Order: sequence, then structure tokens, then C-alpha cells
Amino acid sequence: MRDDDTTEDGAGDAATASPSARPSTGARRNPASADAIRQAAADILAEDGYARFSIEAVARRARAGKPTIYRWWPSKAALLLDVYHRQKHGVVAPDTGDLVEDLTAFLDSLFRHWRDTPTGPVFRSVIAEAQSDESAAEALGAYMEERFAQSAQMVERALRRGEIAAHVDPRLAIELVVSFAWCRLLTGRLDMETAAVRAAVCLFVDGWRAGPAQPA
Repeated sequence: MRDDDTTEDGAGDAATASPSARPSTGARRNPASADAIRQAAADILAEDGYARFSIEAVARRARAGKPTIYRWWPSKAALLLDVYHRQKHGVVAPDTGDLVEDLTAFLDSLFRHWRDTPTGPVFRSVIAEAQSDESAAEALGAYMEERFAQSAQMVERALRRGEIAAHVDPRLAIELVVSFAWCRLLTGRLDMETAAVRAAVCLFVDGWRAGPAQPA
């Protein structure tokens, strides 16, 4: 559900935007307007936090109409995830030739990013909203599918090297790793030393080196 009502393009844009509102280009994004909307969203998050974030507030600050924003981002969560991803600097998915080291560096950088920047609370709030809002769940699901595909390349490379067993599904394997990261994020336990992160990664990778489990 949207956090505020919208009307058809003309009425909604006129009601929300200032007289000097940026012109809309319809369904195709105007890069300058899109950047202004993202920047407005980031500024509001930094100043007021997630609790006071709304599409209406973004529209006022960016001098854009709410229907325009919803046309480009179908929900508040979709816009938040776009802003979150663009602020996600320093999170690495390396290719060291060793899966344990790749995943350790990945998780280490992810925990540090969530812990030391405003993005951790934002992402945690989107996850929370997705539990009760269908549009937020859809936006989060689409975002995670894209990220899983990207991060699974670390496991795919390990398969090609023969480092793990051939039966391992890279998509499922990386989902297990990310689920561990989400658990730490949602419970406020991001202060893991690199050695502890590596020990957790070894539990995953050691299992993937073994043969498939036999039915009972």
C-alpha cells in the first residue's frame, strides 16, 4: 500500500509540486528529475530517519509530482531500495581464487557498511515493512533476486574451480549466506571480527565440499 494517495498525473502533479516543478517526461525517466528525487529521498532519510520518510515529503523537496515518483518507483520501498543500493559503497564481491576468502571479504564489508553508515537502519526498516506491506515485499523480493544473481557468481567460480561439490546450487548457497547476514542485521549483532566471520563462512563451505546428504 502506498503511504499517501495519488491522483491522475495532471491533478496530482499540480497539487503536490511547486509552481517551478521539474517537467515530467512520462514513463521515461528524466535523468535530472530522477537524480533530484533520489537526492531528496537520501536527504530526508539522513535528516529525519525512516519513520518520517514519505513520498509526499520527497515530492515537495524534489519539486516533483507524486504520480511521477510512483510511475518511476511503484512504492516507497522501491525508492528506498534504489537509494540504498546507490549508497552501498565499499561492499565487495571479490575473486581471490578461494571461496572462503571471497565470502569472508563480502560479509566483512557488508557488516561494516551496515554498521558504520545510515544504510543499515534503512535496509532493516524496509525488511520490517515488507512483513506487512505487499508492495514493500515485492520490491524487496525483486531487489534481492538481482543481488542474489550477482553475489552467486562467487559460488559459481568456486564450482568451476572444483573447490566445492558439483551438486551445490549457487543461488541457494548465497541465499544461505545472506540469510545469516540478515539475521545479524535484524538482531543488531554486526560487530563481528574478521576471524569470526571467516569461521562462520567455513561452516557453509565445508558443507558444500561434502557429497549430497543421504535420505534417512
